[in-house]
Amino acid sequence: MTMPAPFTRRRLACCTAILLSATVLPLQVNAQTRLLWGDTHLHTNFSQDAYATGTLTVTPDMAYRFARGIPIVHPRLDTKIQIDRPLDFLAVTDHAIGLGLDVMIGQNHELLQATENGRALLEAANQPGEWPGVMRYRPEDRAAYLEETFSPAIRTTAWQMEIDAAEKNYIPGTFTTLFGWEWTSAPGGKNLHRCVITDGTADLVSQFMPFSNADSLRPEDFWNFLQSTSDSLGIDFVAIPHNSNISGGLMFDEVDSDGRPMDVNYALTRMRWEPLVEVTQTKGTSEVHPALAPNDEFAEYEIRRKLLAGEDAPPDPADYVRSALLRGMEIENRIGENPYKFGMLGATDNHVGMTQVEEDNFQGKLANAAHQSERLPDAPPVVFPAWEMSASGLTAVWAEDNTRESIFAAFKRKEVYGTTGPRISLRMFGGFSFNDEDAAANDIAEVGYRKGFPMGSDLASDRRRRPVSLLIHAAKDPVGANLDRVQVIKGWIDENGEAQQKIYDVAWSGDREQDANGSLPAVGNTVDPDTAQYSNSIGATQLGVSWVDPDFEPNQSALYYVRVLEIPTPRHSLYDAVAMGIDVALTGQAATIQERAYSSPIWYSP
Repeated sequence: MTMPAPFTRRRLACCTAILLSATVLPLQVNAQTRLLWGDTHLHTNFSQDAYATGTLTVTPDMAYRFARGIPIVHPRLDTKIQIDRPLDFLAVTDHAIGLGLDVMIGQNHELLQATENGRALLEAANQPGEWPGVMRYRPEDRAAYLEETFSPAIRTTAWQMEIDAAEKNYIPGTFTTLFGWEWTSAPGGKNLHRCVITDGTADLVSQFMPFSNADSLRPEDFWNFLQSTSDSLGIDFVAIPHNSNISGGLMFDEVDSDGRPMDVNYALTRMRWEPLVEVTQTKGTSEVHPALAPNDEFAEYEIRRKLLAGEDAPPDPADYVRSALLRGMEIENRIGENPYKFGMLGATDNHVGMTQVEEDNFQGKLANAAHQSERLPDAPPVVFPAWEMSASGLTAVWAEDNTRESIFAAFKRKEVYGTTGPRISLRMFGGFSFNDEDAAANDIAEVGYRKGFPMGSDLASDRRRRPVSLLIHAAKDPVGANLDRVQVIKGWIDENGEAQQKIYDVAWSGDREQDANGSLPAVGNTVDPDTAQYSNSIGATQLGVSWVDPDFEPNQSALYYVRVLEIPTPRHSLYDAVAMGIDVALTGQAATIQERAYSSPIWYSP
């Protein structure tokens, strides 16, 4: 039996790191919160694009069952699929536009038989062609089509089926289902999509229809809907922007939908409804682009450089989360409120009804990408090739209980973080009095909550003008790769009112030493490209640190978030290449990646 290695102290420039390099020790948590894992963005056959790309059979009920650990049948491979580790919670977020319409076509539903466009849909569905269901039908009169096929009766029927599936699978304390949908605004093919989650009960949620892009493409109209529905029913919502990386410069702009500079009301309204952002998913990572952070050696990670329809997407500060966080501070410095003061989470956006984030078991974003033959270089071109997609991501929540109420409350206070798939445990607290001994505490959470505030929080000035200190603890996924390092990403407003950024390596594995510029040597790479195997002979199982900002200025606004990196591991493109007996270069993708976790920030305001 391997015994845990003793704690080793490594003195850094302005912090003390605590390293463990053997067996993962259980992380003792505060009784107030426990770590829960889930997916806040998943599509089933109730979404038109999922149905059109091969997900004909996986219903919302089946998606919840799969997340609970119950096997289901893959819609394209026609074989049993079962998740290795069940989730703690799931939000099925099917597109509001045309919700469940394909399913009702398959049922030859009487509501469709009763209208001209409905009958045309039923007839088109029975014709041979490349696309099944709704996607094959192109109406001449779109207004009449929407009136008849997007009628209140049809929408109510489909929405109720979604609600019933969530209620059927909700097991408080064990597995939580969250009511939600996706609003899919995409003006000019630029992604402004939001996933919406509500805390309402089934009875209350059934009293409204999800807002869709047929209602409006404007975020301001979307927020107005959330406000009016909240006022009338006494419920709350969280809207989560995703894939800002392909928004074409729109998601985190400096102006509103009419091109007017942001004002206080806009900033407050946006943060009222959008306290979180999806930082990673199948269509790429939205944290940062290398062109926007030239000094970030890890910025080049799962970047998708195409818009929704495949056009080139040049990097724009309005497309990436870190840039938005910095821009938000600049706007706050000008108008007094921050429109981009959000926490971070991860999700899949999988369109097969199954949360799949394991590199060695990733079958693509769409059902029709599951066959290996369809991934070969000579396969017909598609918008979302499986090898270009990322096996990502997951949402981690620090919540009191595994219930809708507790998870939603954690969303609102931003005590959440995202990973690119691994279940890396991450705690981050901010305060002014964390010290060396705190990083070695048996109960990090007890110390963190007692002496500071968790990720997602705001810090005001310390009366003694002490610098901000962070208490951080990260532990590897128990069945995954070891950890390379922990980084703190800091943003601040300088004396000219401009945002700056800096990355600090604050804890790392092994005996590496920083050079004179603070750069840390690479951890190494154990991946065998011939077998897609790797070894945990490098890296650490846990990394803990009490870090004090060495560049703190008490009169400067600042934010801090943590990025945890694993050692290099095989990407799903390498697993496929080895399985298919081809050179990984034919996939057009990297053979290895360094998976990671992103904490929600902590903000300091003087």
